[in-house]
Amino acid sequence: MSQLETAMAILLKTFDRYAGAEGNKATLNKAELKTMLEKELPSFLKDSKNPDECDKLMKALDHNGDSEVDFSEFVVLVAAIMCACHGRTKK
Repeated sequence: MSQLETAMAILLKTFDRYAGAEGNKATLNKAELKTMLEKELPSFLKDSKNPDECDKLMKALDHNGDSEVDFSEFVVLVAAIMCACHGRTKK
């Protein structure tokens, strides 16, 4: 596989690892999202002093209002983080 295909496969596998730990296997609930962020993006929450940060993130990502994050909503998170980081590293 190409590097991009490998990266896409890793994103799929990562989402699936956390989705459905409790309940629906196709979505992340708030607890699953928090666990994923803590394990896969530890620096994302590290600087946050606000314990409600995960609630705010969940609300921002949950475009369809079902109180869960589906794969499409997860991809929005990943894309937003990648856009924020783009240009911060030397090319």
